[in-house]
Amino acid sequence: MKHSHALALATLVFLFTGVALGPVRRWWRNREVVEIRARMPERGGFSPKALTVPAGTPVRLRLVSDDVVHGFAIGGQDAPVVDLYPGKPVEVTLTFDRPGTYTFYCTRWCGPNHWRMRGTITVEGPTTPEPSSPPPLYVQLGLDIDAPHEATVVPQERPRAFRGQRWASRIPPELQTVEYVRTHAPEEVWLTLRALPATADLDDQQVWDLVAYLWRQATSQGALTEGARLYAQQCAACHGEAGQGDGPFAPQHVTMPDFTDPAWSFGASPALWQGKVLRGGMGTTMPSWGLIFTEEQTWAVVDYLWTFSMDLEPGFPAPVP
Repeated sequence: MKHSHALALATLVFLFTGVALGPVRRWWRNREVVEIRARMPERGGFSPKALTVPAGTPVRLRLVSDDVVHGFAIGGQDAPVVDLYPGKPVEVTLTFDRPGTYTFYCTRWCGPNHWRMRGTITVEGPTTPEPSSPPPLYVQLGLDIDAPHEATVVPQERPRAFRGQRWASRIPPELQTVEYVRTHAPEEVWLTLRALPATADLDDQQVWDLVAYLWRQATSQGALTEGARLYAQQCAACHGEAGQGDGPFAPQHVTMPDFTDPAWSFGASPALWQGKVLRGGMGTTMPSWGLIFTEEQTWAVVDYLWTFSMDLEPGFPAPVP
C-alpha cells in the first residue's frame, strides 16, 4: 500500500515537474545561440543559409568570419550593420515582431561573387492581414526595363541645377512634382520644356539646366547622402566609383552601363532605373535589391545615380537676370 502511495506521489511529482519545466525548456531552447559562419562566396558564403524562428521571441546569433572581413545586415531593417573580422566572433540578439521571410546579406565586398552572400530568416507566427502595397512604379507604368532606352537629344555639357534655378519660374507647376520627374526621362522633359513659349529665349543648354533643376527639386540632400552610402557599399565594386562601369569586380563578359553618358542615361526615367534596382539584371550578375533595400533606399540610390550625369549640387542662388 505504501509502495502504491509512493509510486502515485512520484508520478504526480514527475507530471508536475514536466508541466512546470516545459516552459523552462522552451525558454532555454528559444534562447540557444545559433551560430552563423561567413566564408567567401566561393567557399560557401553564409552557413547555415536558412533559419526558422518564432515571431516575438529574441533570437541570439553568434556570427563568425572564417576568412576575410564580412558584414552582416538584414534587409529592410533598422538594425546596424555588424562587421565580422576573422577570429573575432560577434553575438547579436534580434527580435522579429512580424511573421515573414527576411533576407540577410554581406555588406563587405569580399570577392567577385560577393552579391551571392545571402540567406533567409523565416519568422513563424500568427499572421495579421496587412494592407496590400501597390506594385512598383515601373510595373504600374508598364515599362519594359530591359528594352533599349538611348536618348537622341543630349546636352553639350553637364547640366547644372544651380544654373537652372534662375529660370525656375518658367516651369509649369505640374512639372515641378516628384511624381512627374519619376515618370519621365530627362530627354522627354527637355523636349517638353523646349516647346514652351516661356523658354523660347533660352538656348538648349539652359533648358538642360532647367531639367537638372527639376531633378534636384525632386530629391533631398539626405536622400543623396544615403544613396551615395549605399552605392559605395553595394554598387561601386562593379559600376565603378565614378559610375562608368569600370569597377574592379565588373564582369568581363557583360557591357556595363556608363551612368556618366547622357546618351545612355537621359532616355530612361527614374521609374525605369528603380525597376532595375528592384529586380536586378536578367542574365547578368546584377542582383535584385528588392528584398534588401527599403523603397526609400531604392529611390535614394536612383537619385544618386543621376549625379553622375547632372550636377545636382544646390550651389548658391543664381541671380535673376
